[in-house]
Amino acid sequence: MKNHKTLHRIIVVGGGAGGLELAARLGNKLGKKKKAKITLVDATLTHLWKPLLHEVAAGTLNSYEDELSYLALAHKNHFRFRLGRMDSLDRQKKEISLSPTLDSNKVEYIPRRTFKYDTLIFAIGSITNDFGIVGIKEHCMFLDTRVEADLFHQYFFKNIYTAHAQKSMMREGQLKISIAGAGATGVELSAELHEAIDQLFEFGLDGFPKKSVKITIIEASERILPALPLELSKKTTNVLNKIDINVLTGHRISKATELGYVTDKGGLIPSEIKIWAAGIKAPDFLAKIDGLETNSINQLVVQETLETTHDKNIFALGDCAACLIKGKDQNVPPRAQAANQQATMLVKTIINRMNNKPLPTYTYVDYGSLINLSRYSTNGNMMGHLFGKRAGSIMIEGMLARIVYWSLYKMHQVVIQGVIRVTLMTVANILTQKTKPRMKLH
Repeated sequence: MKNHKTLHRIIVVGGGAGGLELAARLGNKLGKKKKAKITLVDATLTHLWKPLLHEVAAGTLNSYEDELSYLALAHKNHFRFRLGRMDSLDRQKKEISLSPTLDSNKVEYIPRRTFKYDTLIFAIGSITNDFGIVGIKEHCMFLDTRVEADLFHQYFFKNIYTAHAQKSMMREGQLKISIAGAGATGVELSAELHEAIDQLFEFGLDGFPKKSVKITIIEASERILPALPLELSKKTTNVLNKIDINVLTGHRISKATELGYVTDKGGLIPSEIKIWAAGIKAPDFLAKIDGLETNSINQLVVQETLETTHDKNIFALGDCAACLIKGKDQNVPPRAQAANQQATMLVKTIINRMNNKPLPTYTYVDYGSLINLSRYSTNGNMMGHLFGKRAGSIMIEGMLARIVYWSLYKMHQVVIQGVIRVTLMTVANILTQKTKPRMKLH
């Protein structure tokens, strides 16, 4: 057996879907055989699939049931987990630094630490981009993390219970919910919140007119889901109209206040419950970190091998990477399927790198898109990339689309937990589904 100190040191920063899958695959390929030392670094103790955050926010998914311990996953998949938030890089020393970890009382319990690497991979995803618009940070809520989703859920319930108990007349925007951004997150959140409101009235929180709770989506583009096929946008719009969700397209938000959003067309849109889901950027600390090339939204610029342009020892994948689509003057879109494809390729990349072989290059494949609108509908276009000019022409909806959407999550679970465990968990969930409340009520 090789001496532990001679093992190739691989650090993956970020335990989102792409980073965690990469660490698990590398652990099972290299860590298990003592061919490399793989370390996953994340600022939180648990993993939750990010596409589920809108369900956590609405209360239709209990985050405590679906979250997974990084430490347990590390043990199962033969990598190490280290808790901490990376904040600096020393490329000359090939070393990353993690800021001190504080408890809820701001007391330090893990000091600043540094870790050496031979190969460093950034997989830290993205955060919401407020574009510097006045009032967004002060008056809006975000859904970048499980903690933020849980905070919104509590805030949403607090507002509902307050309105249910109060004797005075309700303020104009007191229970108005405005979602800025009609991408997948904003659209899916609107449907989940509508379902949550229906359930709350069914459970007896009906001390105010149901029509006083109004959900509005505000989008600067001329249609919702502007990055997805037109037909999918139309079908989704029809579903939202049927459940009485107000859709405002072509409205650019200029300011947020305590009372609502101000747009360039309609003036103030009254809403005391505001979510900002309009645009993304990579975390701010990446901007020109130790001389690495970044773009205007802090993404690390990478070559088609996913190597950063200024350092062949550093790679990036997913939302934090700016990678050109082959043959086009546009970057790979920030979507989960891209991160998954890149993570899969990087396993071969690292193995080749360790054996001094040529590195593979990344080709983005668009397998289509799925939009889950709670119990109301699921719509999608599948395998668009394979049909050339007919890309996006194969539409699926209803139960078939819902099964495909569900299977994507299961495939992610299989990579990090294994087939047997996921199968048993799935069967158990199906058998106990009727015994669980349909939403988290606290």
